[in-house]
Amino acid sequence: MEFFLEVLIGGLLAGVMYSLVALGFVLIYKASGVFNFAQGAMVFFAALTFVSLVERGMNFWVAMVVTLGVMVVLGVLIEKIVLRPLVNQAQITLFMATIGLTFFLEGFSQALWGSQPHALNIGISDEPIGWLADRHNILVSKFDLYAALIAGILVAVLALFFQKTRIGRALRAVADDHQAALAVGIPLKQIWGVVWAVAGLVALVAGLLWGARAAGVQYALTFTALKALPVL
Repeated sequence: MEFFLEVLIGGLLAGVMYSLVALGFVLIYKASGVFNFAQGAMVFFAALTFVSLVERGMNFWVAMVVTLGVMVVLGVLIEKIVLRPLVNQAQITLFMATIGLTFFLEGFSQALWGSQPHALNIGISDEPIGWLADRHNILVSKFDLYAALIAGILVAVLALFFQKTRIGRALRAVADDHQAALAVGIPLKQIWGVVWAVAGLVALVAGLLWGARAAGVQYALTFTALKALPVL
């Protein structure tokens, strides 16, 4: 029973972490109808940028803000340069464009920061929760618990953003019907830019958590997106 509970809790916490990556897919697909195959590469790019800035002596929180700015700009540029010219094209065309974007981001990030693995420490210890281990012999990682909590908070904040704010309601309108949203004056291109910017934020959080959880930030981090597909 202890082993069953240990595997069950660990799987649930991992599922919440994978939901961060899946959230990036959902945001973009619902708003623009594009299945963004490059989400995993965005996670890798965000984590690699952050850890490289920290390794070069930048303060942790300053590096966080700088990387967030980079990811927001990256998301907006992707929407404007790559996808906006392909509006109303076939779905397979948009999908292939994001595959090409994946290869570009993977190569560009490693050319910019190097291809060697980078150790990433975000200040959360990866050790068993004391009272569960001592009293019940159930090993559940503190890191997994805190990471799932962070992921849950971000999902809740985004849910409130979509439900309660004017921009959020516009995003939901665009997701339901592009033509109807345009008919009532919602600026479609601006909304898509916001969605890609938010996807960049989600990629940063996912990259930091998974980069610290895995054996450092390295190319294999891009495959996290494939593992997130069942959650999607």
